[in-house]
Amino acid sequence: QVHVVESGGGLVQPGGSLRLSCAASGNIFSIWTMGWYRQAPGKQRELVALMPNAGTTTYADSVKGRFTISRDNAKNAVELQMNSLKPEDTAVYYCYARVQPQGSVYHDYWGQGTQVTVHS
Repeated sequence: QVHVVESGGGLVQPGGSLRLSCAASGNIFSIWTMGWYRQAPGKQRELVALMPNAGTTTYADSVKGRFTISRDNAKNAVELQMNSLKPEDTAVYYCYARVQPQGSVYHDYWGQGTQVTVHS
């Protein structure tokens, strides 16, 4: 069984910063991709940033230059540094991991979500 847990959400004023953290644990053989999605009220879940083991890191156009994703493969962890936050960044942020459990094939796993609210 694989668990994905986020932390670090909260309330911040426009222009402020937050750092989200996420770690995957459990019966893990390999992790290919880790990243972040978000879902604002009344909207569909959207990609924020993805970082595969190899290849290009992907950012949503709306966060390029403001958000930075990083991984610690030894800890099966991913972080999202969010700077210059805007009210439109308000959403529930979900950690995502594409994980190969021991003796199995790759599956997609999601965290429970952490609320980020940008409001003055």
